[in-house]
Formats: sequence, structure tokens, C-alpha cells
Amino acid sequence: MTVYMVERDLPGITLEQLGGAQKSAIETSEKFTSQGKQVRYIRSTYIPGESRVMCLFEASSPQLVEEVNKAANIPFTRVVEAMDLTP
Repeated sequence: MTVYMVERDLPGITLEQLGGAQKSAIETSEKFTSQGKQVRYIRSTYIPGESRVMCLFEASSPQLVEEVNKAANIPFTRVVEAMDLTP
């Protein structure tokens, strides 16, 4: 599967709301996977000075990642293929 980065601009978001969004992304990904649509939430990085969040997902297509984020009701700017270079 391919790794995709979801870019988000979330001005005014609190850490509590950010945690809720992350929980929703994880739960929605798990729900999709249980329905046979393989997608996995990997992690998020928050840039507080810019109110930006980048989230990594593993999935078979960017459209599936978009579906997960729409179903989780988490706004996003775009979904792009990315390379996770974690050692």
C-alpha cells in the first residue's frame, strides 16, 4: 500500500479538538478496514504557529483516504502521495 499525506489548515483548533480529530481518523480508518477497505492512520504532525496539521495514512488510493476524512468529518486541503522516511 502507498502512504498518503493529508494536509489540513485548522485555524483556531484547540489541542482537545485536535485529539478528537485524531481519534476520529483512527476509528474511521478501522471501520473502513473492517468493511474491506484497507486504510490505516499512521500519525499526525501539528505546526501550531501555522495552525497546520499533516497526517499520514496508508491506503490503496488517495480517494480512499479522502473518503475516510470526509466520513470522519475532518477538513482537509489536499491528499498527496508521500514517502515516510522513519528509520
